[in-house]
Amino acid sequence: MQPFDSTLRKSRARAPIPAEEKLLVSRGEAAQLLSISQRGLDYLIANRKLPTRRIGGRVLVPVADLRKYARGDHPERIVA
Repeated sequence: MQPFDSTLRKSRARAPIPAEEKLLVSRGEAAQLLSISQRGLDYLIANRKLPTRRIGGRVLVPVADLRKYARGDHPERIVA
C-alpha cells in the first residue's frame, strides 16, 4: 500500500447553482433577478413587501416570493 500524498488530492470546487434553482438567494441576487438596485430591494424588505429569512448573519430572500412579487403589478414608487 502506498502512502497518501496530499498534493495529489483534488480540490472540491462547488459547481455554481443557477439562481432560478435555489430556494433562497442573497440580497444582491434578488435585486438582480428583479432588475432593480440593491437599495431598492432593501426598501421593499424594510416596508415588508418582500419576506426574508435569516441564516446566521445572512439575509436571504425566498425565490418563490420573488416570483410572486414579480407576477403582480406595482404602480406605486418603491420609495414613498
